Amino acid sequence: MLNGKTIVLGVTGGIAAYKAASLCSKLVQKGADVHVIMTSSAKEFITEMTLQVLSKNAVFSDTFDERDPSVVNHIRLADAADLVLIAPATANMIAKMAHGLADDMLSTTLLATMAPVMIAPAMNVHMYGHPAVQENMKTLERRGVMMIEPGEGLLACGYVGKGRMEEPESIVAVVERFFAEKEDDGAKLLEGKKVIVTSGGTIERIDPVRYITNDSSGKMGFALAKAAQQMGATVHLIHGHTDSPPPAGIDAEAVQSAEDMYEAVLRHWQDSDLVIKAAAVADYRPAETASSKIKKKGDTMTLELVKTVDILEQLGKSKTNQFLIGFAAETHQVEAFAKDKLVRKNCDLIVANDVTAEGAGFRSDTNIVQVYDAGGLVEQMPVMSKDEVARRLLTIAARRMNGEAN
Repeated sequence: MLNGKTIVLGVTGGIAAYKAASLCSKLVQKGADVHVIMTSSAKEFITEMTLQVLSKNAVFSDTFDERDPSVVNHIRLADAADLVLIAPATANMIAKMAHGLADDMLSTTLLATMAPVMIAPAMNVHMYGHPAVQENMKTLERRGVMMIEPGEGLLACGYVGKGRMEEPESIVAVVERFFAEKEDDGAKLLEGKKVIVTSGGTIERIDPVRYITNDSSGKMGFALAKAAQQMGATVHLIHGHTDSPPPAGIDAEAVQSAEDMYEAVLRHWQDSDLVIKAAAVADYRPAETASSKIKKKGDTMTLELVKTVDILEQLGKSKTNQFLIGFAAETHQVEAFAKDKLVRKNCDLIVANDVTAEGAGFRSDTNIVQVYDAGGLVEQMPVMSKDEVARRLLTIAARRMNGEAN
């Protein structure tokens, strides 16, 4: 998939820069035309000569080192790129990207390019978890920058945790999948389709200051909405409580309760082609919602709960031409519960995961899922970013909607 693809590889100044040599080599072996841009800090860890030999192209690090007077190099590279890949991406470079700074060759090229951008963060576990870094990454994701999540383990600084740059083999696999899906039938497998995605957790009010909800962050639904739009669909996102705002450029509708979400879905249901129920909808709500704050009294309190509307089940009963995908967040017997849910709710596909597994579940940036249809397991996906899960799932759904095999 990489034959003839021009990849601008940005290398920034962290200890993981040594992995850039292997990454560059593997991309070239796959047929990519790799052009490396290094920051000055990166040259403290690996030499330009190493990457020049491996890429078979000149390596750039100085914005003003214009070797050919007929071109401006950062513009030439920005225009030529089919993909800009930053690996490793330090906290500093992520901050520059988020705030639009352009004070070196790499950051200037990033501002000038219209190509897709993919980054592989690498840093100390505490730096990675810092609110400023997390907010900067969320900003980039909202702009469409693709993240290759760092791994967990022993870091060069001696700490153990999340922050280790993903291995070159895995990064190359992500890049290959990106181009495969982009070029598969013009990357517009959902062209002309109307897609509804539900996301986040619903809120069921006890009184004006208390409610019942769950741990859903909305990340999986947001990833699905973005991917569907990138694949050519008209997307309507219906979301409950989420950890962050919905992606920019997506038609989004905020709701609160299960009933609110059901009514919102029904308004768009009849003329939809694909409905993905990724929201974590409360199964029960208080029988009565107090109009004022319930005051504390006594050692115990009894709260009567009644069932909420089962949105997925209702859609399954009334579907005609719609392709329906449900989600099953489980803690045990994942396969058995997923298959049962698929049948009971008349879904075309069920996406199941064990929310207790490391790298999966609520609030995680990654997921580990199994996709089932009436015949059993369709695909088991290893730990990967939720963006990657979304693209793969939608590819499966689109091909089935178009009458093709996976």
